Amino acid sequence: MLRSLRAREFAAIAIAVLASVGVTLILAVVLVRRSVQHEALKALARQAALVATQQPALRAGQQPTSLGVFFETQQERLAILPLPQAAILLPPAGSAALRAGRPAQGLVEVGGRGYLYAARPDGQRAIVLLRAAKLEASDWHPFTIAFAIAATVGAALAAIVAFLLAGTVARPIRRVALASRALAAGEQPRLLPVNGPDELASLGKAFNQMAENLAQAGDAERSFLLSVSHELKTPLALIRGHGEALLDGVITVPKAAGIVVGEAKRLERLVRDLLDLARLNQRTFAVTPQPVDLAQLVDEALVRHEAEARRVGVSLLAETPAPAPAIADPDRIPQVLSNLIENALRSTPAGGAVTVAAEPSRLTVTDTGPGLAPEDVPRAFERFFLYNRHATNRAVGTGLGLAIVKELTEAMEGTVTVQSVPGQGTRFVVRLPRAPAPGEA
Repeated sequence: MLRSLRAREFAAIAIAVLASVGVTLILAVVLVRRSVQHEALKALARQAALVATQQPALRAGQQPTSLGVFFETQQERLAILPLPQAAILLPPAGSAALRAGRPAQGLVEVGGRGYLYAARPDGQRAIVLLRAAKLEASDWHPFTIAFAIAATVGAALAAIVAFLLAGTVARPIRRVALASRALAAGEQPRLLPVNGPDELASLGKAFNQMAENLAQAGDAERSFLLSVSHELKTPLALIRGHGEALLDGVITVPKAAGIVVGEAKRLERLVRDLLDLARLNQRTFAVTPQPVDLAQLVDEALVRHEAEARRVGVSLLAETPAPAPAIADPDRIPQVLSNLIENALRSTPAGGAVTVAAEPSRLTVTDTGPGLAPEDVPRAFERFFLYNRHATNRAVGTGLGLAIVKELTEAMEGTVTVQSVPGQGTRFVVRLPRAPAPGEA
């Protein structure tokens, strides 16, 4: 069994070459044999015509002695026969030609032996030249041997070329296989060369891109796990510390309980956000887009968050002057709004304002907080980026809320962008598919 690609490709090319060489050799032998036979018959016909010209006085049945000897040296036989006798000797086509007064030539069997013949009518006689057909083989056998040698040399060269060609095709694939094994083993393979035919170059380029994407995904996963472990460690350490303080009697129960409850809520939010992200990354995650009124969903979201806004001293305002139709999942839009509103309330100092506006196919959440630096804007939706950036100088959440907003919005075939000016606030804009107008299909 040929299991390697190189062996199979070599075998396929070799078989194809051998078949081509075999067919070519057979056709060449057949064509050469026909050509040699044709030339031999033409030579006999010329000789018969020459005999008729040079020996006009000979009667039928009388043999020219000198010419007979000459033809015998050429391993040919000359016969001058009465026309009826010659017609009987020759095959039907030759007989008909002689009776019609035309020369004839071809193959005839005499006494169980094959002969080439050329016959020429001359009055009441016929001049017939015969040559043993086996002598014809001596004329075309040398060509056959030469063709066989040439075919053998050609097949050998083709086999060498096929072996080299199979190597050029199999070698890049083998490199990809080795690099894939290294990648599966957790190693970072070297970049594959992008050269050769377009298909092989495309294969190398695609593998390099895949390896690079996997490396980036691995780095992102490690960074994510480190961030999550840090986020879990901090509230757990606070809960443990205050529990131990309670045991030692160095802190009052109400104070310890307030901190423990607050950190437990923070853990709960973090776990909830992690579960949401896990669901978003599952293939089974699905949204159900349908016509919705964004203005109504905004009003409902403000009702849910007005108590929190009062607690932090921030004005929570809605701008929903008219229905705002869009195509979205009515269960996911409240989740998007909640994450954006909670983020804005945390970022806005007391006395500030958060405004939520709804327009057809568009949601806007604007705050009057400290804003983002220009270099932070492109990475605002990365997991834990803003948390790690501002955890020491402003109120932050779990670091996952904006990532969830982006994932949910894109799942609904929408987009979310951020605009911010340091010291003046931040605006998040969610754009969703347009709802068809009444009467549209």
